[in-house]
Amino acid sequence: MKNETEVNLMSPLTWAYVGDSVYELFIRTHLVETTNLKPHKLHIEAVKHVKARAQADILESMQDILTEKEKEIVRRTRNTENHHLPKNADPTDYMYATALEGLIGYLYLTDQKDRLNEILNECI
Repeated sequence: MKNETEVNLMSPLTWAYVGDSVYELFIRTHLVETTNLKPHKLHIEAVKHVKARAQADILESMQDILTEKEKEIVRRTRNTENHHLPKNADPTDYMYATALEGLIGYLYLTDQKDRLNEILNECI
């Protein structure tokens, strides 16, 4: 892990890149631990959680619990120009989903494990 100063110098899209993996692993692990689904059904359930619309809704629902610093991380990530927009997602949803992933990645990279777990648990 890097210190907060080093992480702040990274692109917010780098935070989101890491956050995407952390979030997906969290969702997959949660599904494995709480269901008895076979792999194909696990995948179908995971997609429901990791699609852009779902992540945008999650971020919107947790605005009241975010600190000012976390809201700034979300704003920075959301406002970073991203030249990759998937064809199956609304651009606004995608920007907010990326912002959620940016927050998750930032917390992970700065080793804020307790807060990361609080945020991730709000996602389920």
